[in-house]
Amino acid sequence: MLYLVGLGLSDETDITVKGLEVVKKAKRVYLEAYTSILLVDQSVLENYYGRSIIIADREMVEMHSDDILANAQTEDVAFCVVGDPFGATTHTDLVLRARELGIPVSNIPNASIMNGIGACGLQLYNFGQTVSMVFFTDNWRPASFYDRIKENRDIGLHTLVLLDIKVKEPNLESLARGRIVYEPPRYMTVGTCAQQMLEIETERGEKVYDENSLAIGAARVGCRDQVFVAGTLKELCDADETLGKPLHSLVLLGRRTHELENDFCRDFAVDKDKWQSIWAAEYQNKQ
Repeated sequence: MLYLVGLGLSDETDITVKGLEVVKKAKRVYLEAYTSILLVDQSVLENYYGRSIIIADREMVEMHSDDILANAQTEDVAFCVVGDPFGATTHTDLVLRARELGIPVSNIPNASIMNGIGACGLQLYNFGQTVSMVFFTDNWRPASFYDRIKENRDIGLHTLVLLDIKVKEPNLESLARGRIVYEPPRYMTVGTCAQQMLEIETERGEKVYDENSLAIGAARVGCRDQVFVAGTLKELCDADETLGKPLHSLVLLGRRTHELENDFCRDFAVDKDKWQSIWAAEYQNKQ
């Protein structure tokens, strides 16, 4: 059996009882280590699980999935994923490959950012499409997120924005010279995300949102030290010091924000009076 085991959002204790039982009995245990991270070291996980762990980077999962699936017809293999295994579509290919080989697959779910973000006070029923924000470069500024946000806001829904992480990314200059040198890990912050969103709004000019659009920055959701900061997109450009270390996410409020949602979120506001004023003018009674 191939088991896809969700590890939750925070540390070694977030794994479910069922997931821990699988990990303890599996022949091999892999940890997918490129779509997200736990906030503890590999050694902490190994000590808690009582098992050695094989780190599965993007190259292994995408190019050498046969190594992961080897002998899984006759022995148990645990593929551990931060959050929930199907919180994103990233691991669908691995499941499809297992099916082609006649390997049974079992999914053990867990909390992910997709439901954990409800702790910011916004109701999960009122979220639209989730989008991703990548690091811009001098010649690459993908803006497909803008159209998805527009679709959400046209019907009044919130948008969860997942922020880019770069883990074990090859240096392109070295790669061009035939050498593989990996860049240090990078994790996008709410400030960078908010700034890039405003840059794209300036370029597109369709008034999907603006500097005064209300949003919530989130850091380390599900952890003991999780932090939320609410404010305008302009205010969130300067919120990184308050939010602290990775991982960060951002939510852009929809115009159907309920009064109870507003009351909850306002406690996180940089400027509570300003937040309330904008909400009353732009969001209240827009359902």
